[in-house]
Amino acid sequence: MRTKRPPKPTVGVTNDFDVRGSQYRYLFPRPLPPTTPSSDFSNGCRKKICSSSQTNDILPNPWSPFSHKMSAPVFIDSLLAQITTSNNFNALNHAIKNTIARETRENVLSSSLSNGQDPLALVSAPTYTLGVLYILSARLSANFANVAPPPFQVVRDFCRNFIPEQARAAPERITKLAKGINKLAGHLGNPGLAIPPLYDLVTRYPPNSSYLTTVHQIFLLACVTTRNFRSALPVLSHPITNIDIINLSPELNYNDNLTYHYAGGIALAALKRWKEAEEYFEICVTSPGTYPAALQMEALKKLRLVQLISTGKVSNLPKYTHPLLVRLFKNTPYNAFINAYPNNSQHLREIYDKERHTFTQDKNLGLLLQAIARAPRWVLKKLTATYVTLHLADIGKVVKIESEDEVRALLLSMIESNDISAQISADGSVTFSDPPPQFTKEQVDNVLRDVQEQTALLGYLEQEVGRSKEFLSKAAKSNDSGWTPAGDEELFANMGGVQWDENMYS
Repeated sequence: MRTKRPPKPTVGVTNDFDVRGSQYRYLFPRPLPPTTPSSDFSNGCRKKICSSSQTNDILPNPWSPFSHKMSAPVFIDSLLAQITTSNNFNALNHAIKNTIARETRENVLSSSLSNGQDPLALVSAPTYTLGVLYILSARLSANFANVAPPPFQVVRDFCRNFIPEQARAAPERITKLAKGINKLAGHLGNPGLAIPPLYDLVTRYPPNSSYLTTVHQIFLLACVTTRNFRSALPVLSHPITNIDIINLSPELNYNDNLTYHYAGGIALAALKRWKEAEEYFEICVTSPGTYPAALQMEALKKLRLVQLISTGKVSNLPKYTHPLLVRLFKNTPYNAFINAYPNNSQHLREIYDKERHTFTQDKNLGLLLQAIARAPRWVLKKLTATYVTLHLADIGKVVKIESEDEVRALLLSMIESNDISAQISADGSVTFSDPPPQFTKEQVDNVLRDVQEQTALLGYLEQEVGRSKEFLSKAAKSNDSGWTPAGDEELFANMGGVQWDENMYS
């Protein structure tokens, strides 16, 4: 009886052989003689390869780990041995990148050992940070239907204990890890689980808190989508002043910056930290680009509503804001709402009723309702600039509040929040006054410290100027004729070159 010969393996085709109960994937670079799976496969294959010098010249020994860019198979066992014996993480990073073909790298990294053991059970973060980072990020990015995800505690332990210097050797794996953590938390049915390990990543990976990385926007989006706004505060309290797209975050792009500051503004607005929310939205709106992004328009809408809530008016945008963004905003119902704010309360309600679907679709209904609710405060505050004394009934007519008790409650609320300075008499008369200046000891100490720092800086600059060749040359030339203002101006002129549901916000 004739049996059908098995097909020859060809280039780029992965063949699975059941050897000693484990699945090994072999990628052959050229057709090989027909073989059948057996327990003697390894020995037979080795004998065929090694017995022919001609064949051996073409096919490197597959039992030599990391032979040459996956021209022979690379086992996770060999890779793990490389991780545990390497004393140079940069060399290890180079070896992993250059000895495993890109199309098979993730399969190799997410596979188990030949005895079925989880490699993550044998290595830990502090000692083998880079190797664990590669394996963990591959496991988290794999299809969980085919590859078992790592225990979440392993993920937490890694993010707490990894060595930043080693992790920075593979920044693209940090991005992959952060996305995988979000994926695993969703797979476990609790997206909020991702926040603690992402927080550890975003605070420990960069050299300091001033650097923007690809993890920042992933962390902020996790906080906003799970409504864990306070978890973002320790990160948002540090402004971004540095980026490193060469070594730290080569995958960082323009949208990462926009997303981070937009989501940060949403978190701060949800916590009613209006001034800080305004700052984050403004950074998103004014980030330079050839064309304004859709996210910048959404940030501008929220920025204007936050400004109305916070101060009762909108402020001018910086001159470097994209002009097309400003023109597009003028054609939105938000611009009509701003023009009617805060005096025309009836018109505000008409705009709200007419454009409610738009405001709801933009997820701005909560902010809009807060702005409408605070409109009487800003009308009342304008009265303090014109009148010294008014009766509660007169104030109620202006702010469109009929009940004197409600007017009194509004006044007391504004006095308590230091929006106005006023006194209410027993007969209902209200006397306005300028708020007295108030300074805390901490504020005074901060001002004094700033003055001292500026004084020290000026003294240092004066010494540096006095030692400069330009100064000495000018001084020598002016010994006979005396110092002149023109010379002083010329000297310093020459030194110029040296130098993110609706009730989120309620």
